[in-house]
Amino acid sequence: MNTEAIKELLYKMADDLLIIGHRNSEWTGLGPILEEDIAFSSMAQDKIGQSLALFQLLHALGEQEPDTVAFMRNAKQFHNAHFLELPNGDYDFSLMRHFLFDTADQLRFEMLAHSSYEPLAKVARKIKGELKYHVFHGNTFITKLGAATEESHARMQSALNEAWNYALGMFEEGPFEKELNEAGTFEGEEVLKKRWQEAISPILIKATLIIPHQNTWEPKLGGRKGYHTEHLQPLVEEMSEVFRVDPSAEW
Repeated sequence: MNTEAIKELLYKMADDLLIIGHRNSEWTGLGPILEEDIAFSSMAQDKIGQSLALFQLLHALGEQEPDTVAFMRNAKQFHNAHFLELPNGDYDFSLMRHFLFDTADQLRFEMLAHSSYEPLAKVARKIKGELKYHVFHGNTFITKLGAATEESHARMQSALNEAWNYALGMFEEGPFEKELNEAGTFEGEEVLKKRWQEAISPILIKATLIIPHQNTWEPKLGGRKGYHTEHLQPLVEEMSEVFRVDPSAEW
């Protein structure tokens, strides 16, 4: 077992979930309708819980306690994709990000449910069950709003155009792709991206939304290596503010 390879994989997944969990939580009290306020808050809670499960696996591999890892790093030490740290913007962008990310994440955990690294496979089997409800929510609202009115269609198409290259950055390959594949730990980002495109295409067609032309694709890369947008550090400071007051406190 290549421990460093597994750590790299776990960190990027855990950080993705932690960061998007906090972004989603920012909709609490601000959702366009009460049901969506509750939905985004509930999904945020799920994602932060899922990140905790992965940080616990990292702790078992010798990393620090989950709370310390989550709240005592600076932005350069995070491995999340740029897509997830971007501000929420309007509801259309947050909904599109939710749809694109959660589809990819469900597929990722479905792949990992068969991982040769059994501690991860066990966690993945639980998380993928939770994510199917997130995906159902995203699929439902993308379809409804994409094909509803001229205005809603235009807003959702604009959100897809804005999100697309950032979404492609979710599949940034790490330094251990070959080792993880050969060990049966994870099939790899390229395989995941292909399955993701196959999964989102029929939903987008039903929503009458068009994926940007391939000659415009420029994946936003660097997040997996600690290079982030200006938006991450303020988010990290905000979400860790209470913990940093007294890291030794018992809550």
